[in-house]
Amino acid sequence: MTSQPTMNKTGNDPGGPGEPGAEGSGLQAGLKNRHLSMIAIGGVIGAGLFVGSSSGIATAGPGILLSYALVGTLVVLVMRMLGEMSAANPTSGSFSAHADRALGSWAGFSIGWLYWFFWVVVLAVEATAGAVILEGWIPAVPQWGWALIVMLVLTATNLVSVGSYGEFEFWFAGIKVVAIAAFIVVGGLAVFGLLPGVDSEQAGLGNLTEHGGFLPNGAGAILTGVLLVVFSFMGSEIATLAAGESENPRQAVTKATNSIIWRVAVFYLGSIAVVVCLLPWDSKSITKDGSYVAALDSLGIAHAGQIMNFIVLTSVLSCLNSGLYTASRMAFSLGRRGDAPKAFARTTSNGVPRTAILASVAFGFVAVFFNYKFPDSVFLFLVNSSGAVALFVWLVICFSQLRMRKIIKAEAPEKLVVKMWLYPYLTWATAALIVFILGYMLTDTEHDGRQTILLSLLVAAVVLAIAFVRKGLRGGRPAADAPQVQGEERSEVSAG
Repeated sequence: MTSQPTMNKTGNDPGGPGEPGAEGSGLQAGLKNRHLSMIAIGGVIGAGLFVGSSSGIATAGPGILLSYALVGTLVVLVMRMLGEMSAANPTSGSFSAHADRALGSWAGFSIGWLYWFFWVVVLAVEATAGAVILEGWIPAVPQWGWALIVMLVLTATNLVSVGSYGEFEFWFAGIKVVAIAAFIVVGGLAVFGLLPGVDSEQAGLGNLTEHGGFLPNGAGAILTGVLLVVFSFMGSEIATLAAGESENPRQAVTKATNSIIWRVAVFYLGSIAVVVCLLPWDSKSITKDGSYVAALDSLGIAHAGQIMNFIVLTSVLSCLNSGLYTASRMAFSLGRRGDAPKAFARTTSNGVPRTAILASVAFGFVAVFFNYKFPDSVFLFLVNSSGAVALFVWLVICFSQLRMRKIIKAEAPEKLVVKMWLYPYLTWATAALIVFILGYMLTDTEHDGRQTILLSLLVAAVVLAIAFVRKGLRGGRPAADAPQVQGEERSEVSAG
């Protein structure tokens, strides 16, 4: 049973003398407002949007817009819940720390390690994807060499300071944002016949209903489309982790939460709508060349493939950069709470959790090795077993928010600067939708949904078992292990 948390003042220094094994000054407020703004905007735009959307369009036709709208709505609701908790209590552990307080140490331990596992596997996936593009440009360097170079450069960036991470991410995310905005504007003009000098006879709103109708493969394809696009939304929660190292965490979280609706609407729904209006959904070029490349090619834009490769590479580097940052901060938070080795909670004089970063990237290197040596066995298991973690995280956020709202109202109601709509009914409805999607994955054998959910559940069960064994051996955790972030009030909890 988890005792009722009390929101007390803790020290202003997150990694000061009170931190186990601290050797530095703890996490520091090194992210500027412009960094946080771009991280919030770009965090929801993953490489999966550019690379994975073609399979969704081929499966659901123009109806893929409903799939994106459904998942986008789910993300908006989950981010609203997370925003409520994080605005009241900004911390580098984000939802893992909230789960620790609201549900118990077993929940914070389990979801924290699952999330860390997800991102270190993503490091290998994205490093390999980037290496493929770079090898195409400079074949003299082998793929594994490019993967090594990319990982080393971004590791060095993260080791310098949180400000260097923020600066790199500012430019990476900026390129993504500008590229999608330009694509929407140019494509939109072409759809309505307003783009001078471009032959776009295929383009038009008629592509939404012609070629078999809006739902050419039936309404069931919408749910299949959901399974194909849901994981491209992972990353929207990064802003709540990064906010803990900003100058004004509460304001940063509030701003990121309030802007999630237009970010999803513009960058996902807007860009995909342009794609399915520029080309018939069943055009072979969509699956052959990729949806965005095919759309650009249809406008006669020279070197469309290379332009998109550059944008995808930027997205890959952004994902790698943020993935390493996110994994290391989650490891740091776990170390602060005694759920990981104490060394993970140590920071350098620049406020960098060096051991947590190196441990995360080390696992990433091992995963890259598996990708090259055992791609169809070990690495495939790693990818599939981490595939449903996004949905697990969202489900835990729902249940955490249900309890945390009561805790915050009882202890510090003035901190409810962001509120979940129609609480608790919309929270329960969101949780039910996530459970439904997880259940539907069990019926999906065509796109490996069943394998992904079963392997993910297996890994989750192992982590949960470890959590309960540790809990039984330790008999609970003292409140002093609760995470803190510089200059903020933090809640503390005894879980036992």
